[in-house]
Amino acid sequence: MKTLIANFSQHLRDALQTVENFNFKATDRAIHNVMITGLGGSGIGGSTVSDLVSEEAIVPIQVVKNYDIPGFVNRHTLVIACSYSGNTEETLNALAQAEAKGAIIACISSGGKLKEIAEAKGYNCLSMQGGNAPRSMFAYPFSFLLYYLRAYGVIAGKPLDSIASGIELLDREEESILNDAHALAEGLKGKTTQILVNSGSLGIAARMRQQLNENSKMLAWEAEVPEMNHNQLVGWEGGSDLYACLFLRNKHDNRRNQKRMDIIKEIIASKTSSVFEHWSKGEDAIERALYLIHFGDWVSYYLAEMNQVDIMDIKSIDLLKSELSKIPM
Repeated sequence: MKTLIANFSQHLRDALQTVENFNFKATDRAIHNVMITGLGGSGIGGSTVSDLVSEEAIVPIQVVKNYDIPGFVNRHTLVIACSYSGNTEETLNALAQAEAKGAIIACISSGGKLKEIAEAKGYNCLSMQGGNAPRSMFAYPFSFLLYYLRAYGVIAGKPLDSIASGIELLDREEESILNDAHALAEGLKGKTTQILVNSGSLGIAARMRQQLNENSKMLAWEAEVPEMNHNQLVGWEGGSDLYACLFLRNKHDNRRNQKRMDIIKEIIASKTSSVFEHWSKGEDAIERALYLIHFGDWVSYYLAEMNQVDIMDIKSIDLLKSELSKIPM
């Protein structure tokens, strides 16, 4: 896993090369909405990208992490099915329902049934090397989703150029990212952590929480400002030094929300001594997202080392899948 995290920039380069050589098939239908379906390490790209493009997307985008799809899906819905293995049963079930409604289909997968379906039916399908943990391949679905949304005309601009400049940022900042991630891991060790972000960055916080769950074998939860100010903030009345709060911040966040964060940081600091914040770097939202995601991945790696756990072990998920395999769909 250490090598895979360290190769994040290279994965982004590979993804850009893949889309540069991709033979995209356009649709002649108008797109009225978008549904991205995927779960876990395969689905977090959808959560992150939908946040990043929410202000510029010309149609609504909904991320679905379930067997069933929303009622709005029809012939004018772009459905992007993302499963790294290609065999995620929830995603395949959602895809079948979308096909039954005549949706426009595009896929992201390294192989499995999803890629077989895409090739048999002529769907656009972007692929990457298989055989790794889905969570370690984030760069590919993240880049591919941005490519699809631009190619289908859902967003404008040049998102792939932002990825390219993000690569340069990560390479330039790698040493400081490693140092800062190790220092934060020392502070979070042994704590249940709330990861707080500005509204519009919840996917980034969810990515870090997932990495703490799977890599570090730790419980954590994410929340966004201002929504958490109306509920979870009161929950901190039950806070203690068993908990930590991490603020992931951007200088371009809403000015009013930044002030909220300053105030609630002081409130939470009266309930726990473990309050931390980390500011992103980057010239645009995509660069800043890539920076925070890479930083969070390294935090999870160092915590796995400190916790002396097997970073690759997911036996609880394997047990669940084994039991589910005994039950007919």
